Amino acid sequence: MKGQWNRFFAFALRDSLLVAITAGLWLLTLRTGRPAGLGPIALHLFTGLMTVLCGFFLHEWGHMLAAWAAGSAFELPARFTDSPFLFRFNNVRNNRAQFCLMSLGGFAASIAFVALLLLALPGGLLATWIAQGLTALGVLATLVIEVPGLIRVWRGGPMPQGSAYVSD
Repeated sequence: MKGQWNRFFAFALRDSLLVAITAGLWLLTLRTGRPAGLGPIALHLFTGLMTVLCGFFLHEWGHMLAAWAAGSAFELPARFTDSPFLFRFNNVRNNRAQFCLMSLGGFAASIAFVALLLLALPGGLLATWIAQGLTALGVLATLVIEVPGLIRVWRGGPMPQGSAYVSD
């Protein structure tokens, strides 16, 4: 994190604001109840989509905080628009154990988010169905995209390459 604290706090502020906005949207959605009309349907749609966005960023924070706890080298994007990912993991300076811990942090955050959605969101609302359905697709995508890389590295294979990684 050396030299990256300003960016860290900027991302923390951005994501805190997203969570606060999403909580406000849920309050409006709960007051509206089941949507009847275009305006309430749009509110439910936006609330569900914002909830999924919060889940994506929570997943990313899980990866980053686990990487940080493991003493991993990583870099934050210079701007919010530089990458959809919260950080880029250095796949040259880090070892396999650090990679595995970083991966598991994202998975743990996703599991906690799914539990929150199942336990806290009210049944029978369009926003709930959207949030839970798209989150389920995101979890499936994580299983297909991220888990095979973790298993490969765990078994001694090469560290992954791609836009979520940086090399020296």
